[in-house]
Amino acid sequence: MSASHILVVDDEPDIRELVKEILEDERYIVTVAANGAEARQARMERRPDLILLDIWMPDIDGISLLKEWQASDEPAPPVVVMSGHGTVETAVEATRLGAYDFLEKPLSMAKLLLTIRHALDDYSLRRENVGLRRQAQPLSRPLGKSQAMETLRDQAEKVASTDAWVLLVGEPGVGKRLIARLIHNLSNRKESSFVEVGVATIVPANAEMELFGEERADRVRYGLLEQANGGTLFLNEVADMDLDLQARLASALQGQSFVRLGGSRAVEIDIRVIASTHKDLQEEMRLGRFREDLYYQLNVVPISLSPLRQHREDITDLFTYYVDFFVDSDALPYRTFSVAAQNRLRNYDWPGNVRELKSIVHRLLILGSGETIDAEEVDAVLGTQAQSTVQSAGFDFDIPLRQAREKFEKAYIEHQLRIAEGNVSQVAKVAGIERTHLYRKMKALGINPKEGGQL
Repeated sequence: MSASHILVVDDEPDIRELVKEILEDERYIVTVAANGAEARQARMERRPDLILLDIWMPDIDGISLLKEWQASDEPAPPVVVMSGHGTVETAVEATRLGAYDFLEKPLSMAKLLLTIRHALDDYSLRRENVGLRRQAQPLSRPLGKSQAMETLRDQAEKVASTDAWVLLVGEPGVGKRLIARLIHNLSNRKESSFVEVGVATIVPANAEMELFGEERADRVRYGLLEQANGGTLFLNEVADMDLDLQARLASALQGQSFVRLGGSRAVEIDIRVIASTHKDLQEEMRLGRFREDLYYQLNVVPISLSPLRQHREDITDLFTYYVDFFVDSDALPYRTFSVAAQNRLRNYDWPGNVRELKSIVHRLLILGSGETIDAEEVDAVLGTQAQSTVQSAGFDFDIPLRQAREKFEKAYIEHQLRIAEGNVSQVAKVAGIERTHLYRKMKALGINPKEGGQL
């Protein structure tokens, strides 16, 4: 794990050098700047984890720099303001603009070090909370007593003790994000960032800027690779990345450095990469859709995650856990499953895996009534009654073929939308058709994708 990088901005050389020596003794990486111009340049060259900022400088005051910097990142690195001519008004203004703390000169080194530790801990917690809110994942490790889950947990623990890169392979919904975060949390990088790149969600026109950042005049936007410096970069569904971006990413990962858009200097990084996919990357390479060099970079330790239907013995533990979770988190009435309902759940194939199970449990608690969930209620939510009707001899075979096909397609797409919680891209992948074609078909069939969940 990389040590935290601190930028010290002060126009007094004695203070700069003293603070630099003390912080380096504490094993921080320190960059110094004598004025605002040098500070801007240093901040462009390497993203700091914390900034010590003097108020009074010859070219620009610290308050102006603070305003400029706090508007550029989310969450912005903490800034500790220092001044030998501090007033209450200055301190209030600095904290209002987002400064973590205000320290008066002459500096107490003990207080300075304590403030830095607290600021870095707070920054790490804020980034962790942002990541947790984005993933909305209640579990911290895979649940279940099956051999498949025991093997998966053992693999995650073993690889976490190293710095090896990992490729997670499995169907949508099996918990690849959960395993990536578990590996990070068990590793020696756990105090640093866990940055997820949702490859499929990045707008192609902005993809390079999102990953590599951008420089404009004296302004800088830090990309996701730089935000992950010292920690873990999780490339979720990496096979969805276009070939041009794959080429640039492969080069950056090979040299652990890159140049921001609009920049001229190489930015060095130290990151661990965990990638995930539900596709066969070797087949994607054969079809010319995935680069061979990137594949071998990522596929150092491959870990395969089994679909839920292959370890059905864990289903009871999972829906019991999610009942307790949603009762607690959403203040929903507690309900138990009848034996028949449990059998229905265990015998269902779960094409959406654990993600689908979680969604079904949530829906049963929200929409149902009574203390017990019976088999009929489970059938209605799973849609198994509709499926059995289509599959049985009771289906209306007397209607024209075109009408029958449209009825089946409508039922099929609505079922897949429920499983994918309205994610049209995921349904298109499962159905094996282009997303634009799927949108046209839904429009023709009168299907509202939002009825399946959030897009």
